[in-house]
Amino acid sequence: MTILLLTVMIAAEIAFLIAEFSKVTEKRKWNTKRLAVDLIELAAFAVMLLLPEIDLSFRFKGMLFLLLVRLLLAAIGYLIGRKKETQKSKAGKIASLLFSAVMFVCALTPAFLFKNYQGRPLTGQYTPVTCTAILTDSSRIEAFEQDGSFREVPVHLFYPAESETIADHSLPLVIFSHGAFGWFQSNLSAYEELASNGYVVASIEHPYHSLFTHDTSGKLIVVDGQFMQNAMSIENSNAEDTEKEEVFSTEREWIDLRIADMNFAVDTLKSAAESQDFSAWTFTEGDTEQFDTAARLIDPEKIGLMGHSLGGATAVTVGRRDDISAAIDIDGTMLGEQTGFVNGKYVINEEPYTTPLLSIDNETHHNDRIEALRIGYVYANNIVIDNAENAYQTYFVGAGHMNFTDLPLISPFLAKQLGTGEIDPEECTDTLNKLILDFYNCYLKGQGEFSVQEQY
Repeated sequence: MTILLLTVMIAAEIAFLIAEFSKVTEKRKWNTKRLAVDLIELAAFAVMLLLPEIDLSFRFKGMLFLLLVRLLLAAIGYLIGRKKETQKSKAGKIASLLFSAVMFVCALTPAFLFKNYQGRPLTGQYTPVTCTAILTDSSRIEAFEQDGSFREVPVHLFYPAESETIADHSLPLVIFSHGAFGWFQSNLSAYEELASNGYVVASIEHPYHSLFTHDTSGKLIVVDGQFMQNAMSIENSNAEDTEKEEVFSTEREWIDLRIADMNFAVDTLKSAAESQDFSAWTFTEGDTEQFDTAARLIDPEKIGLMGHSLGGATAVTVGRRDDISAAIDIDGTMLGEQTGFVNGKYVINEEPYTTPLLSIDNETHHNDRIEALRIGYVYANNIVIDNAENAYQTYFVGAGHMNFTDLPLISPFLAKQLGTGEIDPEECTDTLNKLILDFYNCYLKGQGEFSVQEQY
């Protein structure tokens, strides 16, 4: 429908150009006709709002704004130039068409980049609602700032709206950590699916590792440039060309920061659930009561962790805590389990992993893991899973790294640039979310036996 809208607008411009191109047109007459065409284009856009996929969301607001501005300028041009007898040149007419086409394309860029994503169907009986606050960890200085400020961890809670029908401290808590330069909504469909089935989900952000977030003053915090550069450099380097000891040191800094963030979130959320203590929280306007409601629902004895990519690695290591009941690693290399680098090899934590663990990989990641086993390469995921008391492993055929987020459903173009496979995005998301729900139902709610296929 976006292409249809663009075609209609450009067709109107071409028709106007053809009708006027062979004539010697006085500028005042041109301005009159220009005003009429702009009115027709605005009316056409209004009519096309009745079609599916075209609306007044951010995807099309740029087009509406452009059409209104063009109409205003055309009206001004008509009023100013109605007494002038100068001619409108052919070159001016062509330039007007080309400029209009470029402006239409620019205005519709959000519609081309993003789909009209409305979420996935939910299977639970509850309606998810959300609220936001920021945790301030007074025990840590923010390393990315020079002002001595404390580390802040934004928390976004998702929980059932029907809270009054739910007994106090009866819902498990699941805490999610996003990937490198991700954001808190990276797996929104999974949070909402869990919340609809009677969970409280906390999606935490890691400032300066997140694409963007805000601090307690409202300041926009974007991803740290050096972190992004290092992450992309490591991702695109060949093992032979990379100083592995330096890579280990860099990745250790990343994972230590995130582990501290998640540990702090676990402790503070447990405290809020047990004592309704919100002394470390900064609330967005109107969210205080919502957090109080959500915290009342949390069962502090039933906590699950999960994350995507670097967030999955974080969840695995923090999942070693005695108060964590289940952990899910979504396509992440378990960097937190790499404790050193000696004689050209990683040193991996070989202590038994006692928390129930689910590891989900994309096809390439799975093949690399199998190849590491074949050649005897020391790979953290293999060692952790081999030493786990209760671990499950699966992979998705045809999936890429970003297929385990909602981005392919929101912006297929951007997701493809970051890495997707041939798998159907909706099928992948629904299967992933069902696995997550089934795993937590088993290990956080004690419902049924969990099983997983070798591949999906």
